[in-house]
Amino acid sequence: MNYVLILVGSILVNNFVMNKFMGICPFLGVSKKVETAFGMGMAVTFVMGVASLVTYFVRLLLVHFGIEYMQTIAFILVIAVLVQVVELVLRKISFALYQALGVYLPLITTNCAVLGVTILNVDEGYNLLESVVNGVGGALGFTLAIVLFAGIRERMALSDMPKWMNGFPGALITAGLMAVAFSGFAGLIG
Repeated sequence: MNYVLILVGSILVNNFVMNKFMGICPFLGVSKKVETAFGMGMAVTFVMGVASLVTYFVRLLLVHFGIEYMQTIAFILVIAVLVQVVELVLRKISFALYQALGVYLPLITTNCAVLGVTILNVDEGYNLLESVVNGVGGALGFTLAIVLFAGIRERMALSDMPKWMNGFPGALITAGLMAVAFSGFAGLIG
């Protein structure tokens, strides 16, 4: 399979937030500032990329022992461990970003986009490299969506908007319009 096709497809066409509606909680919760959104995107990129790598081998072990039915639980455990690693690293390297992400950092564990990419890799029958490319591409798509959304929300906060468009209602309308815009990329890959 063409790796560029998988990468572009996972970033634009099959964007986890805009197309599959996965990862909505951090998308809406951490998107008030571009810096925080970018930090969350990088954390998700690391977790998704490494989770795609590790869960490929976990899946091989599950198949070898005939316990494929444990796949979801095993994948969640892998993701939880990776999130703890990210949390420890962020606390040491960038305490300000760690505090800005707040409760949303541990929520990466339950971010359905992270679990979704690992299960999608199995469902699509991707090999190791395809799984990692899809995981990193999906995470970059998440990062692209959340950073663009945060930029729009920052501009909206500075604009003279009708009262009913302030806060969450305006965010939902903006997210919907972004989803429509991202659906335009569907013609790129047939």
